[in-house]
Amino acid sequence: MNLDSKIPTGPVQDAWEKHKFDMKLVNPANKRKFKVLMVGTGLAGGSAAASLAELGYEVDAFCFQDSPRRAHSIAAQGGINAAKNYQNDGDSVWRLFYDTVKGGDFRSREANVYRLAQVSANIIDQCVAQGVPFAREYGGQLANRSFGGAQVSRTFYARGQTGQQLLLGCYAGLSRQIDAGNVTMHTRKEMLDVVVVDGLARGILTRDLVTGKIERWAGDAVVLATGGYANVFYLSTNAIGCNVTAAFRAYKRGAGFANPCYTQIHPTCIPVHGDQQSKLTLMSESLRNDGRVWVPKATDETRAPGDIPEDERDYYLERKYPSFGNLSPRDIASRSAKEACDEGRGVGPGKRGVYLDFRDAIARVGEDTIRQRYGNLFDMYERITDESPYKVPMRIYPAPHYTMGGLWVDYNLQSTIPGLHVIGEANFSDHGANRLGASALMQGLADGYFVLPYTIGHYFATHGPDKKPVDADHPDFARVEDDVRGRIKKLLGVNGSRSPASFHRELGRLMWDKCGMARNAEGLKEALQRIPELREEFWNDVRVLGSGESLNMMLEEAGRVADFLEFAEMMCLDALTREESCGGHFREEHQTEDGEALRNDDAFTHAAVWEHTGEGSAPKRHTEALDFPNVKLATRSYK
Repeated sequence: MNLDSKIPTGPVQDAWEKHKFDMKLVNPANKRKFKVLMVGTGLAGGSAAASLAELGYEVDAFCFQDSPRRAHSIAAQGGINAAKNYQNDGDSVWRLFYDTVKGGDFRSREANVYRLAQVSANIIDQCVAQGVPFAREYGGQLANRSFGGAQVSRTFYARGQTGQQLLLGCYAGLSRQIDAGNVTMHTRKEMLDVVVVDGLARGILTRDLVTGKIERWAGDAVVLATGGYANVFYLSTNAIGCNVTAAFRAYKRGAGFANPCYTQIHPTCIPVHGDQQSKLTLMSESLRNDGRVWVPKATDETRAPGDIPEDERDYYLERKYPSFGNLSPRDIASRSAKEACDEGRGVGPGKRGVYLDFRDAIARVGEDTIRQRYGNLFDMYERITDESPYKVPMRIYPAPHYTMGGLWVDYNLQSTIPGLHVIGEANFSDHGANRLGASALMQGLADGYFVLPYTIGHYFATHGPDKKPVDADHPDFARVEDDVRGRIKKLLGVNGSRSPASFHRELGRLMWDKCGMARNAEGLKEALQRIPELREEFWNDVRVLGSGESLNMMLEEAGRVADFLEFAEMMCLDALTREESCGGHFREEHQTEDGEALRNDDAFTHAAVWEHTGEGSAPKRHTEALDFPNVKLATRSYK
């Protein structure tokens, strides 16, 4: 597997501008000759589809929702980072670059991160022009707030629904291109495989989720913008439909999968409240601007939070990390919450929760101000828990939220399969081992609006897929369709006794226990023994009702769970092989005396990229060395 990152030479500050000049262009009149298949229409896919169509390319866009507006991007709450320095508090492109590299625990690619910081300011201008209603200060200037891992205020926001407002702005641009005939939108279609012809990605296979029809789609390039795989844990903050299938199908066709063990556990989520729960609810990190996180000092505390005196409370983030306090990065805040609960100081049912308390903020700025900042989040919390955060502290606990691993891409966002580009959370490139809060929206829109429109043109100009026309009648499409139909037939034919959801729930508990917030060699080895057994049980005992020729949500779920059962094994193998702790990958054997992550820079300053070697064979591990000439390797500290 060739891992040529195509990072430009020269100073990192000049790399992107130099690269844009060095890339080959496509004449505007020739752009209409190329068709792009865009899989996923959230913030990354929707912005890319609209931008490519505006440039003149023909775009076929696919989503399994009934509208692009229902993409999981809508669930992002807190904000989007950008190096505008409107607060005049010392922010800059370089500081955003530094914070992101440091926040990722020095496991990201410097050139990609600098480009992300560089284009961040353009994203805000683009979204304001679209009419996104960002919060503003009294004088009309766009407002900012702070997020974890930064000592400046660079996060732009729209109350607690920033993702929704950004997606509506993106959707407006996409709708314009749909109306103009430049984008053909295909809703309720799930991608089930990638078609590679003569070494180039040339098409996809989809299943219509309403009629069950299997369809072939040919194009000159394929773009995956299909999000992350946090639902491997079953319970996560992701929408129930989020899955790894598109990325995993591409992996099985030859795309390298990088750092699958890098998963982010978000520290502020509503705790689990029952065995039959199907998903978890995020409470935005922005709440930690005003909320203080604490637990009782005593392990046998039974009093209501309001009855616990101040000197009997442990504001543990403020105590352990005084420089960043409650806005410590997510991986650190999550592990600290787990540590407090493991000590027996947790709160709520099962003692698996900590308090997020707004008492002091309400006393300082008033309830009306807090309501203006977080009203919709407080309302959501009260509807779920029947407790008002204005009167009692929220109870929160960490939960799976985001995945930094993904398909490997080079500087042009192209995978190891030429013509297969991967953007947004589906790729691995920008966040290293831990993503800072409010950077997911930034990456998705940077990739879609400002990176892919340049780099995909270079691919067309250098590979010339238009000179080798391929249509859906090509024999390789037929072979892939046979694979897809065979897999569906196999799922429907088992006729066992257990539902797909029961297998998913069992896998999720196993992954959370053995490969979740903390991992160790013994637990990972146990998982690697149990996962193949569970997978065999699935293929011998799963029961999928109905047929493949109609709406069948159980069949959809079964296919996704089958992929999770394979992907989980690679994820645990990656975690076992990486003998260090970094960011969200915390190996209990590798920690400092005070419980912080202990990296092994001599052996693991690289991205691990896994190659599929055939059914029943172990994947092959490759590495891409990571260099840090600008942000020097150092022990990450937020104290």
